[in-house]
Amino acid sequence: MTTKPLHNFHIPVMGLAYTIDSPIRVAQYGISSVISIIDDEILEKMKNFYNKKFNLDYLGISTKTEDYRAKRITAYLDMVDDIVNEKFESFKQEISRNTESLKDFIAMLPNTSDLKNSLQNLISQKDNWSSGIKNFIEANLKPGSIDVNIMTKVDKDNYSNNEQLPVMYNDAHASLRGFAKSKLSSSMVLSAGMNPRLYSYMEEFDDFFPDENGMIKKKIILKVSDFRSAMIQGNFLAKKGLWVSEYRIESGLNCGGHAFATEGMLLGPIMEEFKQKKNELIQSAHTLMISALEKKGKPVVTEPLEMKITVQGGVGTSEEHDFLLQHYDVDSVGWGSPFLLVPEATSVDTETRKLLLQSKEQDFYLSNISPLGVPFNTVRGTSNEILKQQKEAKGKYGSSCPKKLLALSKEYSPEGTCTASRKYQDIKLKELEISRETLTEENYYRKKSEITDKACLCVGLVNAAYMEQNLEIKGEKQGVVICPGPNIAFFDKEVSLSSMVQHIYGNANVLSDNRRPNMFINELKMYVDYLRKEITDSVQITHSQTKKWNVFKKNVLEGIAYYQDLFKGSSFFRSHSQVISLQLQNYKLELSAIEIPQVEK
Repeated sequence: MTTKPLHNFHIPVMGLAYTIDSPIRVAQYGISSVISIIDDEILEKMKNFYNKKFNLDYLGISTKTEDYRAKRITAYLDMVDDIVNEKFESFKQEISRNTESLKDFIAMLPNTSDLKNSLQNLISQKDNWSSGIKNFIEANLKPGSIDVNIMTKVDKDNYSNNEQLPVMYNDAHASLRGFAKSKLSSSMVLSAGMNPRLYSYMEEFDDFFPDENGMIKKKIILKVSDFRSAMIQGNFLAKKGLWVSEYRIESGLNCGGHAFATEGMLLGPIMEEFKQKKNELIQSAHTLMISALEKKGKPVVTEPLEMKITVQGGVGTSEEHDFLLQHYDVDSVGWGSPFLLVPEATSVDTETRKLLLQSKEQDFYLSNISPLGVPFNTVRGTSNEILKQQKEAKGKYGSSCPKKLLALSKEYSPEGTCTASRKYQDIKLKELEISRETLTEENYYRKKSEITDKACLCVGLVNAAYMEQNLEIKGEKQGVVICPGPNIAFFDKEVSLSSMVQHIYGNANVLSDNRRPNMFINELKMYVDYLRKEITDSVQITHSQTKKWNVFKKNVLEGIAYYQDLFKGSSFFRSHSQVISLQLQNYKLELSAIEIPQVEK
């Protein structure tokens, strides 16, 4: 029997290490969170840290061990599972003995939860209080899921003594194997698009297939930004007998980390399509999966398995949270960046958390710092940015590139180079100098910053976790890179886990003022700004670009029309309906005024 999750929100993956140990911090309260498992080094360091802290007997795994990446990941995940289960048992004992602790826990549950009502009833009973509570807790509580995230594109080939290793030793493949061999029963979130080779590799592990009861030990979650992509990827996996248990839809721009802007498709219309066509997704995948399972001689499931639809990106109030759950029938809503201000939940050093608290709306921006060449949400004034400026003042560019996780450019070496590395930037800057006389001053500096903007994310995104726990950081000083979504601008104080959870459920308010625009309006603004900037920044305009911009503009205008209808008939956002209506009208005018350059055919 599976008990329902206790909460209808989850904490998505953040960076490489901001949620590295979130399950250890929050899973005992039934809160699910996601660990990035691409960087084996930070996992090994955190394993050693917790090993000492809790006096466990996990052994260190050196880089000389064969298949060390996968083995480190397995060991870390097994250890997290052990610690979570231990903490969960202690927590159950604590709340079955202590009324105050139980009341605090009840206060953190959603108001719509049957569990909350049952616990409140039990608390008010005078007779057999303790044994009744104990039995109820034992039967109905379960810890939050320890989920993992793999960015599918971070799948560099690896070499040993200049010999390319088999594909199974590629970075993402080793991460997947590390999860597959762990004892966890949880989900793997695949993000950043389709990697057919990696998807096919899942077939080698039984845990990803349903058993004779239709239970899957290791579930697949796909992070997607539109319905078409969900259908293509889901069917691709179903043909292999693999079921996607959840589609996690994320706003293209109103999210943390890498921003994969859709073709102007806004979150509302995307969610509407999932709501209308969810059945198509289920039926199409189910038919393909049955036939694949039969061919493989594996247990066949007669009824379609459960498929969840969840959403994340820019949510900030309980009203928005409830709207997404009720209007789009989603199973859970992701709250990411606001949890960076909750020390009990995420791994952030004091200095960086202080920067997030003090930063204003204009300080959060879409940058070009990612070596993947995808726009990346970040904040001005990080220690990484300051160190970079100091080095550049001395004429030094690029980083030493110790981890090479993003060494994906094959331009200068078959083994791959990272575009943020000193090696790559030195070559590029020399090439630029050669062509300097043919460029205008403005063009020269634009091209130079395109090269030097890139930052070492492999180190920058894990340093905060080291700093928080006072762990030694070796190698070149890189400081911290942090990647919150722009929505964090409206959260300006450090809060407890309990306060943040109560804020999500409408039983508290952690926002200082009500200047914050509705999440859909905020995203709309980002899309209008994005189109304008794309056009302004283009040097040579091609026919295919103008075609793309026209589609983008048309989709945003259709999105505005969708929202105008939606908010007119919704019982949600009533107190701001006039403001929202005016904002939609203004962005429509602003967008209509953006002229898309025409190119002579």
